[in-house]
Amino acid sequence: MSKVLSNKNNLQVLYEDNHLIIINKRAGDIVQGDKTGDTPLSDVVKDYIKDKYNKPGNVYLGVVHRLDRPTTGVVMFAKTSKALPRLNKLFVDRKADKTYWALVKNAPEKQADTLTHWLRKNPKNNKSTAFPKKSEDSKKAILHYQILKQLDNYVLIEVSLETGRHHQIRVQLASIGSPIKGDLKYGFNRSNPDGSISLHARNLKFLHPVSNEVIHVTAPLPKDPVWDVCLA
Repeated sequence: MSKVLSNKNNLQVLYEDNHLIIINKRAGDIVQGDKTGDTPLSDVVKDYIKDKYNKPGNVYLGVVHRLDRPTTGVVMFAKTSKALPRLNKLFVDRKADKTYWALVKNAPEKQADTLTHWLRKNPKNNKSTAFPKKSEDSKKAILHYQILKQLDNYVLIEVSLETGRHHQIRVQLASIGSPIKGDLKYGFNRSNPDGSISLHARNLKFLHPVSNEVIHVTAPLPKDPVWDVCLA
């Protein structure tokens, strides 16, 4: 299901029921409040719920998972305190099947592969470094990728994660010589005009923690000529 249910105030709602809501995040949106003081996506969603259902008082919304600010795609929130721990457990137990699309500069050597690195985060510059072997304060990172399409100047790659580390997809792809389009922090040579990086949380599939229904959501790609070619 990739239809946008609502596009009010630039908020693309992909799925909603009594327990959860799934949004197609735009580049530049922060999922949860941080030191910048910018309005987080969580507050925008709260306002949407308050307005749509004419709710008095404060609206409950739980953050289930996050996406980096310059990335786009599927983000899920819990609408009830009952749903939040169940949804969190889905992600902790790796029972939420999430796939990403990335546009990279150089094609990896293999059509499909599993990448394993040890990542160390530097909080001072908010950047992770990948090592081939375990090192001090590093965490194991595993991802799987496959090449979906060769474009004129870029390569479309699909990625799924076994672990959820800081900037994992960005640093692991950069470490094999395939930095993501627009990602200056990890070696791409120029930025995207809107400050985004071409990494998109494309699909999310999971078993609904209350109804036990299989939910499968596909987030439409950003409006961009290069992304458009991916679907041609």
